[in-house]
Amino acid sequence: MQRIRTAAVSMTLVRTVLLPVLLFSRIAIAQSPVSIENLPDWSGVWQMIGPTVFDRATVVPSNGRAGQHGVREYPPYNVEWEGKYVANIELVRQDRFPDTISTCGTFPGFPRTMNLPGAMEFVVRPEQVWILTEDGPSITRIYTDGRNHPPPDEIWPTYSGESVGQWEGNTLVFKTIGIKGAGDTILDRTGLVLSEQAQITTRLRRADESTMEARMIIEDPEALTAPWSVDKQYERLPAGSRMFDVACAENNRNPVDESGRTLTLDAEGNILDMNY
Repeated sequence: MQRIRTAAVSMTLVRTVLLPVLLFSRIAIAQSPVSIENLPDWSGVWQMIGPTVFDRATVVPSNGRAGQHGVREYPPYNVEWEGKYVANIELVRQDRFPDTISTCGTFPGFPRTMNLPGAMEFVVRPEQVWILTEDGPSITRIYTDGRNHPPPDEIWPTYSGESVGQWEGNTLVFKTIGIKGAGDTILDRTGLVLSEQAQITTRLRRADESTMEARMIIEDPEALTAPWSVDKQYERLPAGSRMFDVACAENNRNPVDESGRTLTLDAEGNILDMNY
């Protein structure tokens, strides 16, 4: 009888200990990252299609380039932030608008990472995706291991921000928060800026064998009156293409002179800007 009672107690203990463990294991499996076999192939070197105007759908003139005098876009800014943008456009006209990545070693920041002229690579792992850029150079880490963003009191603004996401089939959907605001990061050289309250939801996928597509929805309660939708495309460069580090310390052609003007120099150091 004692042995039977002991066996019954032992089975009760087994159920008590193992059942939560099994349940936890099921939960852990349900929340685990996508297996490496099911990840999409984003290998190779990619480059943005078109000029570095951030929102080509609203740019005026339609063939305008970022940094050219009089070129602007039309995000849904509120009155205050439209005024900030207009002031930046005037600084561009005076060749005085400071591009923060001209400060050597400064990251371009997010979402400007998606709007750079140089090449980029994607490192795709079950627990993380990395976006590596030549310009800067910089890295954006997107966590796909089931974690959430840190609580607000543990976030301070950084250039790349905090990105977490998940896979929806072959599309990576991620949200970025905690970016540096106006004065530290810009979206392009027309003078576009966001506040530290911005949240960017990005849907990133390979549209076909040679095209990557990023669809961004930008929400910023401090700067915008409505969500701002921006689409970007990237082409896959020929097989064997390589990435190179590009740092302005090595070849700075946009110095700031003593009066505060941002100059553009040619390869021999001659000033190209004509409007002083």
